[in-house]
Amino acid sequence: MKTIAWALAVLASAVLAIAAGDGLIASHWLFVFKPLTTLLVIAFAWPRGADAPARRRWIRVGLGLSLAGDVALLWPVRGFLPGLVAFLLAHLAYIVAFTRGLRFAAWPTAFAAYAVLAGAILALLWNGVPSVLRLPVLAYVACLSAMAAQAMCAWHAAHAGGDVQAVRLARHAAIGGAVFVASDALLATDRFGAPLPLSALLILGSYWAAQWLIAVSMRAENSNKPLSEQT
Repeated sequence: MKTIAWALAVLASAVLAIAAGDGLIASHWLFVFKPLTTLLVIAFAWPRGADAPARRRWIRVGLGLSLAGDVALLWPVRGFLPGLVAFLLAHLAYIVAFTRGLRFAAWPTAFAAYAVLAGAILALLWNGVPSVLRLPVLAYVACLSAMAAQAMCAWHAAHAGGDVQAVRLARHAAIGGAVFVASDALLATDRFGAPLPLSALLILGSYWAAQWLIAVSMRAENSNKPLSEQT
C-alpha cells in the first residue's frame, strides 16, 4: 500500500474511534477502532527505516508500548496508571530512537524550551492531580518533554548534515513530538482540569497525528538514500 492509502485507512479508523469516544456511535466500537488505528500505524511503519535498523527497532518498541497504553486506557479509571506507565516506557523508547547517532540533549535550547512548557502545564493542573498520581504524572511529563526535545535536537542536527530528505524526516519527528505534548496536555486538562468539549476529537485526533508523524519520520522501504547511524 502507498502512503496515501495507509493514511486514509488510519484516518477512517480514527474517525470511527473518535465518533465512538464522543458518543456519536455506540461506545463499544471504541474497543475495536482505538487499538485498530494504532495497529494500522504500526503496520504502516513496520517496513520503513531499513537504513537505520537501531532507530527503527526502538520506534517499533515505542509504537507497541503505545498500543498497550491505548488498550489500558479503554478503562479510564482502572487502566489510567497502567496506561501512563506504558506510554512513559514508549517515550523512553522514542528517546533511545532519537539518540541513535546523536547524543542526548545535543541542543540544550530545545530542552530548556520544553522544560518551561512542561512546568507551565503542571503548574496550571497540579492542584487537580490526585496525590497518589503526582509522582507518576511528574515522571511521565519529564519523559514526554525529553522525547519531544530530543526529536527537536535531531531536527536541529539534521540541518548540519546537508541531506534534504534527512531534514524533512527529522522535521516530521520533531513536529510529532510537539503534537504529542499538545495531545497529552489536552488529556491532562480534560482529566485534571475542566472537561473538554469534543474531547475524543481533540485528544485522539492529535495523538494519532503525532504517532503518524513519528512513523513517517523513518525512510520508506524503497528509499535508497542512507542515513548514518550509530548502533
